[in-house]
Amino acid sequence: MEENKVTNQMPLIGDKAPEFRAMTTQGKIEFPQDYKGSWIVLFSHPADFTPVCTTEFITFASMAEEFAEINTKLIGLSIDSLHSHLAWVKNIESIEWNEHKNVKIPFPIIADISMNVAKKYGMLQTVANTQTVRAVFIIDPEGIIRTILYYPMSVGRNLDEIKRIIISLQLHDEIGTATPANWTPGDDALLGAPLTLEEAEDRKNRDDLDIIEWYLAKKKL
Repeated sequence: MEENKVTNQMPLIGDKAPEFRAMTTQGKIEFPQDYKGSWIVLFSHPADFTPVCTTEFITFASMAEEFAEINTKLIGLSIDSLHSHLAWVKNIESIEWNEHKNVKIPFPIIADISMNVAKKYGMLQTVANTQTVRAVFIIDPEGIIRTILYYPMSVGRNLDEIKRIIISLQLHDEIGTATPANWTPGDDALLGAPLTLEEAEDRKNRDDLDIIEWYLAKKKL
C-alpha cells in the first residue's frame, strides 16, 4: 500500500472558497474574508521570471481598472518566495509588451513556498508537484466559487474571457438570465427553459422576448 501519497484536492464550483492566511507583495491577507463584498479572480502561475507568466501579469495589470469597474479584485499566486515576487514585479516595470510599458502590478501576489494554498486549491498538477498550473478561481462576494478554469503551462490565459464570465455571472445573479455560446456583453441573453406548460404558454405573449422554440427564448438587455 502506497504511503505518504500527496493528494491535491480541488474544490468544486459552488463550494465555499478554502480559507487561508498568506503573505503577499502587499502585506498579509486573510482570504476570502478580506475581500467580502467583491468578486475575486484568484489565479496561479507556474513561476516568476518566465515568458508566458510575464505577458499574463502585464495584461492583468493593464486591465486592472476594467476589473475594478465590475467590482472585481485580482490576486496572483505561485510557490516562489516573496523576495522573488518583488524582484520580478520590479523587473516587469522595465518590459514593454503589446504597447504596454512601465507597467506596475497593482494587485497582490501570494508567496506560497509552503504550498499550503496551492494544495487547498488543487493547483499542483504536474508530475513533480513543484509548480502550480495556470488555475483561475472566480469567487463571488459571498466567498463562493463560481468558476474554475485550468490551463496547461504552455498556454497563456484569455483575460477578456475571464472578464466576460464575471459579467455573465453578475447578470445571472441580477436578473436570472443565462448567456449563449460566444455571448459578449451587450448581446441578448437567454431565459431558462420553462418548467410548466403554463409558463411556456405565457412566454408567447411577452413583448420583451424573441421566442425561437418553446424552450429557447432570447431576452434583450
